[in-house]
Order: sequence, then C-alpha cells, then structure tokens
Amino acid sequence: MNGSPGGASTPRLAAVPVVPNALPSTFAFASPPLNAPAPPLHPADSAARSGTQPSGLRATLRVVRLFRLIRLALHLLQGVLTLLIVYPWSLPRRRRALKQRWAKQLLAMLGFVLDVRLAEGAVLPPSGLIVANHVSWIDIYALNATTPVAFVSKAEVRQWPVIGWLAAHTDTIFLRRGSRGHAKVVNGEIDATMSTGTHVALFPEGTTTDGTHLLHFHGALLQPAVESGQPVIPVAISYHEADGRPSLAPAYAGDTTMGQCLAAILTRRTLIARVQILPPLSTGADSPYADRRTLARTAHAQIAAALGFTPD
Repeated sequence: MNGSPGGASTPRLAAVPVVPNALPSTFAFASPPLNAPAPPLHPADSAARSGTQPSGLRATLRVVRLFRLIRLALHLLQGVLTLLIVYPWSLPRRRRALKQRWAKQLLAMLGFVLDVRLAEGAVLPPSGLIVANHVSWIDIYALNATTPVAFVSKAEVRQWPVIGWLAAHTDTIFLRRGSRGHAKVVNGEIDATMSTGTHVALFPEGTTTDGTHLLHFHGALLQPAVESGQPVIPVAISYHEADGRPSLAPAYAGDTTMGQCLAAILTRRTLIARVQILPPLSTGADSPYADRRTLARTAHAQIAAALGFTPD
C-alpha cells in the first residue's frame, strides 16, 4: 500500500522515550526487524479461552482471577469516587494527571507492563489527533497511561455498566455511527477539544481485530485535523507475552466476550502492552497530507510497517 505521495518509509524504533515528563519509563526491549515474520503465538491463548488447562491449574487460576477481580472492582470504585469528589474541583492539568495515574494503576493490576517506544523522528506534540489500531478495550488505558487523551467512542459504550459512566465523565466524545449529521457535530467537538491543548484519540478501523492484521482506516473523523492544522499522530498498539511473543489474550474481537477476554488476561502473570509512537503527520494547505484520505492511507501504512504487517 502506498502510504504517502512519495511512499511511506519504515521508521526505526527507540526503546527509550525522549519526551521529558510526557511518557512513562519502559523496558528496553530490542526492536525486531519491522518486516520480520511474526513469532508463534503463545499456546496458552487457546487454552485460556477454551478452559482446557489441567484441573489443578484451573483451580489455582480461579483463585488468582478472583483476587485480581476484587482488586479491579475496588479500583473501579476508586475511579467513580474520584470523578464524583475530586474531579469537579480539579483544574484540567490535575484531571489529566488523575486520568493517567488511574490508567497506569489499572494496567498494573491486570498484569500489564507498559512499553512505550518512539520511532526515529517521532515526537509527541502538545496536542493533536492520535490514530491507532484497535485490538482491545485495554487500548484505551494503554493510551491514557502513555499520555492523557480524550477518546472518540461509539455511542453504545455510554450504556456499558460502570465503564460507560466513567467514559462519559472523562471527556469521551461519543459518535452515533451511521449518522452523517452527527459526525459533523463530533468533528466540531474534536476540533474544540484539540484547541484546548488536549490530545484526541480515535480508532479509524471502526472496530477491533485480534491484532494480527489491520482493517481499512476510515478518514471521515480526520477532517478536524485537516481544517485546524493539528498534527495526526499514528500509534501502533500490540500485546505480547512476557517472553516477547505476540499474545491474543487481550484481543476483544469476533465472538470473544468481555468475560472471555478478561479471563484470558487474568490467567497471565505478565503481559506487555506496547505503544509505538510514530512520526506525526503535518496537515494544512502546504502539507502533502492535506486531505483526510491521504492522511488515513499514510497512517495505515506507517502503523502496518511498525507492526510488521505486509502493506495492502
């Protein structure tokens, strides 16, 4: 797939972030060649979803899951109380810090190590439109733990128990899919949010995958970046076992239920959530990415390359 007018180059990745005070510490994993074949998937993925572990192991895992579920429930309660008591009296900077800390704590409780990487030439601008591939509900917290963002989400999320309430009270912009009129309203909200110095994040695939491929990127919601001149920041998200192999455990796609996804995550002692920040794409009249379709194609190509996928 031709990602830009001159062809998309393959960015090299650095394991250590260079943006002061903006990104968390990372593990210094060696970056594999971007176009290398993917290593085999962890055999526990299918077992965790199908319940084929030995009975003794299943009993142990049930205890571990219960303990971690209790911690998760308490953390959700803490989030609700923070939004009710602390958030209304906090300045925007404090709110962003609270959101980032809560996301980091959630990842840690679920056994995730956050591995943030900057591609060569990449910076994280003070505001802009983050576009990322979509694998799991964990993506939201991996991005918020990296840098606080306002998400564009499907309107149905607002009806989810607890999570929907939390999303509605943390600057989420809800989109009614299939409504062109509402898309224009949402574009206005995206523009207004970015103008306050906040990152807005969206998933242009419009749905999740299992992380082994990319779907088409829809460019409609990239229009506010074009009109305002805000940069578009491609971000590649992937999940790995502790030994570095790709993991399907966090994937929330297809027929996988939230319960199955959470159970698969809770069976792992450690998982890696890797967030690769790629070079930002400038917008505006003098930019080679002056229209939303070119932006979408270029972001797709860069993310595919970072994940080691063959371009379309």
